[in-house]
Amino acid sequence: MNIKSLLLGSAAALIAVSGARAADAVVVAEPEPAEYVKICDVYGAGYFYIPGTETCLRIGGYVRYDIGAGDVGTFTGARADDVVDGKNQGTFYKDARFTLKTWTGQETELGTLKTYTETRLNFQNSPLNNGYSAGGPGNDAHNNIDQHFAWIQLGGLRVGLDESAFDTFVGYAGNVINDTIVPYGGFKTGVVQYYFDAGNGFSAMASLEEGSGGADQKYASYGYGRATVDSYVPHIVGGLKYTQGWGDIVGVVAYDSNYESVSGKVRVDVNVSNELTLFGMFGYGNDGKLNDFNPSPNTSFANGRGFYKPWGGNWGFWAGGTYKFNEKTSFNLQVSGDQWKDYGVAANIAYSVVPGFTITPEVDYQHVGSGAFDAGNVWAGAEKKDAVGGIIRFQRDF
Repeated sequence: MNIKSLLLGSAAALIAVSGARAADAVVVAEPEPAEYVKICDVYGAGYFYIPGTETCLRIGGYVRYDIGAGDVGTFTGARADDVVDGKNQGTFYKDARFTLKTWTGQETELGTLKTYTETRLNFQNSPLNNGYSAGGPGNDAHNNIDQHFAWIQLGGLRVGLDESAFDTFVGYAGNVINDTIVPYGGFKTGVVQYYFDAGNGFSAMASLEEGSGGADQKYASYGYGRATVDSYVPHIVGGLKYTQGWGDIVGVVAYDSNYESVSGKVRVDVNVSNELTLFGMFGYGNDGKLNDFNPSPNTSFANGRGFYKPWGGNWGFWAGGTYKFNEKTSFNLQVSGDQWKDYGVAANIAYSVVPGFTITPEVDYQHVGSGAFDAGNVWAGAEKKDAVGGIIRFQRDF
């Protein structure tokens, strides 16, 4: 009996101890499944789904550093007073920029819903007047933030901040840095646009635009007249394009509601070979009422120029091309001129050091025609009938 009692007691004790230990055991919770970013390849490389949504997002941009010298173009030419004798003389122009871009896309019952934004943060070490006046201030380091693009597009309808369809629809000009030695149009503006793809290479566009003025307008400092609409009547732009394997032909027409003037451009691009592409663009505009308003005889307001006809006189031309030596190196050239006998030549070599990092040295020449002086409307390099400049650009795209 004693042995039986002892065995039963020992068994009970073991059960009690085992129960106690079981009560103290650590229970590991099951890990929740991680939600990784999902690639979205519907709209091209770089897009991913925003977690929990059907919206695809892409983030990109570039970092750029420009070093310019001379008296040509909107990016080069700077002046400073010598610290010893006070002599006004040429010096380097420096410009650093960080640009952040975003793209979104989502399919809806009304078509693809897209957005695009581009924000530019600039640091410039240059005179306030970019050296256009020998008597201007010396080098001035300053920063600015430029919200350059911010538009929404549903199907073919686009609204928001964009660059004028007068330039975007034709593809701007050549692949050079200073492509506006002879300017070809106004740029940043609010828009209400509609794009239509008719198939078989045909497309069309219509755009209601506000224009722009002030410091953020690329040509405002040149005195090209009022660009922003001064009533409830918008500027109107329309265009047609035909694209095939050999290249394309495109035409645009713009009505400037401020000055009741009409301008147009026709451009042809030709893919001569895998290495060589050429383009030619011709612009024509009537004077309308561009000379009606001149607030001061000492300024060049209006005087034959407008948001859609910034070139001198009625007509202007731009031509050039790109030759690709290999995957890393290409040569770009643009020549331009207008009725006022203003001429420009820009040539560069773009070299891709590694994918995403490009170095582009460029040389520019400008001749300011007598027509510009006769009209009292001159711009960069105005102190010289003939001017030469250069720029080297370092750019990292991501």
